[in-house]
Amino acid sequence: MLFRKLSLVPIPWRNHHHFHKGNNSSKTKETQFFHSTFRYNLLILLLLSSCWFLFLISFFFSSTNTHLPFPNATTKELSPITCPGNLSLYVYQLPPEFNVGLLRNCSHLNIYTNMCPHVSNNGLGQPISTTGTWFATHQFLAEMIFHARIENHPCRTWDPNLANLFYVPFYGGLHSSSKFREANHTARDELAVRLVEYIKIQPWWQRHHGYDHFLALGRTAWDFMRITNGGPDFGANCLLNLPPVKNMSVLTVERHPWQGVNQYGVPYPSYFHPSNVVQMRTWQQKMIRSERKHLFSFVGGPRKGVEKAAVRDELIRQCKESTRCFLVKCGGGGGKCHEPFKVLKVLSRSQFCLQAPGDSFTRRSTFDSVLAGCIPVFFSPHTAYTQYSWYFPANGSDYSVYIDLDGEKGNVKKSIEEELSKISSDRVEKMRRKIMEIMPSITYAHPNSSDVGFGDAVDVALEALLKNAGSKLGFL
Repeated sequence: MLFRKLSLVPIPWRNHHHFHKGNNSSKTKETQFFHSTFRYNLLILLLLSSCWFLFLISFFFSSTNTHLPFPNATTKELSPITCPGNLSLYVYQLPPEFNVGLLRNCSHLNIYTNMCPHVSNNGLGQPISTTGTWFATHQFLAEMIFHARIENHPCRTWDPNLANLFYVPFYGGLHSSSKFREANHTARDELAVRLVEYIKIQPWWQRHHGYDHFLALGRTAWDFMRITNGGPDFGANCLLNLPPVKNMSVLTVERHPWQGVNQYGVPYPSYFHPSNVVQMRTWQQKMIRSERKHLFSFVGGPRKGVEKAAVRDELIRQCKESTRCFLVKCGGGGGKCHEPFKVLKVLSRSQFCLQAPGDSFTRRSTFDSVLAGCIPVFFSPHTAYTQYSWYFPANGSDYSVYIDLDGEKGNVKKSIEEELSKISSDRVEKMRRKIMEIMPSITYAHPNSSDVGFGDAVDVALEALLKNAGSKLGFL
């Protein structure tokens, strides 16, 4: 199998002093016998080597976990030799107009901002550290990162005859965000329609009518589900309502909770993109040891003119009034919410992180929270529970807290501080342990690495997609 459990090895910070002290002691003993016979010297050296070897064995296998609160945090190891279910992945070489060709006009790919800095480094954005693992990644660029990861994936095949899964690398999110204000619906839908016309005449589509094909989109499903018979117009195109696309599997950062039968939620990209398992483990260890001074925190701003506005207003009010909450209020021209390390610093010092719905049900902050080892608190089941079944446990209470809302007024029924204070330290520890286990699978590894040593968000999706295709086609 492609994935197998790999124990996370703690970093033995506290033992470094004793390690060097023991080594100096051994050297002192050697000098005391320097003038002895060769046989005596050899005997002493063998004894010392044996003792030193036993010390190292006991050190790493008996005592490494004694001083850490979460000794069983794990990552999934990725084997470069085998693939899950004999996965053989083919990537369509689409005409550039459907993906990389769009980047030539990057300054106009979003009606609100210049996307040129964000689409650099295969969609990771601008680097924010010298380690090559931290980037100012835009929340709507999962489609580019997904494409780049698959281009270099060990389970990729260049022979479609051998493939059992087909990826159509369409940058639909980038294109749709450039057309939100396009009044002509035909012009707004044109590229999506051309893509479907191109794909459905391909021999590999016709073999199974697209049931083994998938798309990965960086925006929410709502941006691709405009109703063509007079429904409300939010600037969306009709891509996901086209009949051939309904045969495909569609990955999106937010699926439609009621109509998204063929849609599957994938994580919003956060800022951390490790190239190997060592970098992943090191970050996990740092978050395990993080001192969490705040009971809870909220990073976000108010909303106007949407149903979620009352929810956010209430969260901001309660956080302001609590001495145990840290509030980072976004909006008003401030840039605090767009500075990755400042956001992660707040989240990593909090026990719980409030995850209110935004313009839609989901938000990138949920994944920033998990990355920071902070337990998410949800106020709608559609923020995570109906979205990311491939990534989060089926039992939401294993890793998160849910607080009911008044559906009519949007008010929180109870005091958030009181509700969170009731949670026992044992349960908090269990939830944080689960968060640490989830962390690697919701992370997008650096695209330049083909064998990162753990199963990241792309690997998890590919394994699930293969099972879906097999089930639809009767192979499982």
